[in-house]
Amino acid sequence: MENLIRVMADHWWVPLLRGIAAILFGLMALIWPGLTVYALLLVFGVYAIFDGVMSTVVAFRRKSSDDRWWAWALDGALSILIGLMALFWPEATALAFIIWMAAWGVVAGVFRIIAAIRLRHEIEGEWALGLSGLLLVAWGVLLALVPAAGLLSIAWLIGLFALLIGVVMIVLAFRLKGLRTA
Repeated sequence: MENLIRVMADHWWVPLLRGIAAILFGLMALIWPGLTVYALLLVFGVYAIFDGVMSTVVAFRRKSSDDRWWAWALDGALSILIGLMALFWPEATALAFIIWMAAWGVVAGVFRIIAAIRLRHEIEGEWALGLSGLLLVAWGVLLALVPAAGLLSIAWLIGLFALLIGVVMIVLAFRLKGLRTA
């Protein structure tokens, strides 16, 4: 343990740089929330396409043994569609996209809940799939209720947490520097 503390103290400047970078990122997220949301839309688009492809794979693998395989396929198609929208029309449809994300959350969540109910006799731990569906539904409803606030609050939360993390990392760096001289 003493060796770990010595190594950390000798490299106190690493958390300092990480803290400074986090603060700069947080300030940029707060100053340019639109850019932050744009970047998030692109990342979400990639995620939704990946999620949709995976759901589609599950659908076609279950086709021969599940008469409701189409629910997985529909979930996959919806995710892919939303992902493509995020990648190709992020600026023009940011607010509309929040509504689309809300709809996706509700619909995909309901499909996951249905799947969990159907799988309860086939697998153990189906509650996790059901819970993920319930969380998606709750997220979708919240976004639908306050879509504009959803966009801005996402950027602000990212910025705020980055600032807080940065401050904590800088405090850690100076504590480690103090241990170095001790």
